[in-house]
Amino acid sequence: MTVPAFEEYVPAGDCTCAGCAARRRAAAGALPMRYGGHPAAHGARRALVVITTAGVVLSTGATETASAPGDRATGATGAARTDETTVSVDLVDPADESDPLTWAEPDPDSPQGAPGPLRGARASGPSSSTPTETTLRKTSRAAIINRAKKWVSAQVPHSMSKYWSDGYRQDCSGYVSMAWNLPGNEWTGSLANYGKRIAREKLQPGDILLFHNPANPTKGSHVTIFGGWTDYTHTHYTAYEQTKPHTRKQTTPMAYWTHSGSYVAYRYKGLSSGSSGSAGGSSTKAFPGAGNFGLGISGTYVTQLGKMLVGRGGKRFYKAGPGPGWSDADRRATQAFQKAQGWKGKAADGIPGPDTWRLLANGTGRDIPATGSGSGDGAGQGDSHSASKFPGRGHFRPGQSNSHVDKLGKQLVKKGYGKYYLSGPGPRWTEADRRNVEAFQRAQGWRGGAADGYPGPETWRRLFA
Repeated sequence: MTVPAFEEYVPAGDCTCAGCAARRRAAAGALPMRYGGHPAAHGARRALVVITTAGVVLSTGATETASAPGDRATGATGAARTDETTVSVDLVDPADESDPLTWAEPDPDSPQGAPGPLRGARASGPSSSTPTETTLRKTSRAAIINRAKKWVSAQVPHSMSKYWSDGYRQDCSGYVSMAWNLPGNEWTGSLANYGKRIAREKLQPGDILLFHNPANPTKGSHVTIFGGWTDYTHTHYTAYEQTKPHTRKQTTPMAYWTHSGSYVAYRYKGLSSGSSGSAGGSSTKAFPGAGNFGLGISGTYVTQLGKMLVGRGGKRFYKAGPGPGWSDADRRATQAFQKAQGWKGKAADGIPGPDTWRLLANGTGRDIPATGSGSGDGAGQGDSHSASKFPGRGHFRPGQSNSHVDKLGKQLVKKGYGKYYLSGPGPRWTEADRRNVEAFQRAQGWRGGAADGYPGPETWRRLFA
């Protein structure tokens, strides 16, 4: 039998060649190890149908003989083959919303591995699913978000069998285990042991939204890190999550694209308002007052502010430090952070106020853009507004090839919307570009013609914000 040279293929049910027979036998066994091999996931919705060329005995007592075409039924010697053919059939309830065929964009096809220890240099023995007050590692909200951002920046590929350099498994639950600084790798069935359940309206950055499907953990189970509300209606939030193809940060409907009603909010039990350690976060969340900042002021709050700004992209402003003495570097870094939030005038004067401090201390809000990305802080070079100006709809149509298409594709990948690119992106407009744009538009809550996959001024503005 001639098989197309694809990475994966579905074996024909009536083919008795060795390749298809082996493929069907493998599929009919236990769930693949890439799904974690959890006992609850075995055989809950599968039926095995065994068909032999010798015949199938029906309930009526009649026997039917299954014969293959001559070129398949005989080997090199011409002898008839009687290989057993095994067919795996999935029995799916059409009304079951856990069926991945019913999932909306983006497809949360993110299976996970089983609980286990850290890997590599940081390995510290088996993971514990029953943490105690003495085993919980203390951390802060800012530290959780800053750890989550490291994987986003590195675009860690999703995998349930591989481990990142920090020792954590590269799946959704391994990602939360890393952000919460847990002693090992947990899964959606055990993460709740490290948290306390809270109401959704009480969510704060660093909390998680968890859905565990005990009937079959491979059907929809997922977990995201809450990064803050994106609007006053609290219908969307910034989600940090590990999913295919890599870690991403994006606006997400509350609580998730699918199974929304099944997600439960949890807060890490070891959360403290103390120092965030290596994350460089705050030692207090309460704003100390504007009098602690400005020309001639020196104190621990100035140092604390500087460290938080460095953690949010402001390192380039400091030639040394930060330190306890207020400097022009502190003012410029603060102003850059304020402008990154879209503030102007007195709201972006470079002196921290309660809102500036709150965003820094909680690890929320927008980071300071890199040099030349349009922050307006005076540190960049070139046209700081070139990326935000929409070039026109005519550049994004079938047959078009230009630098704007290439820029669009790269920004989609950066924002976590590049799942449809098999290669590239590049300067030529493709269906992959359109589908990725559509996924981004749907992430904004748009439907119909507003989510047709072709960028307009508002799509462009939000994508490059």
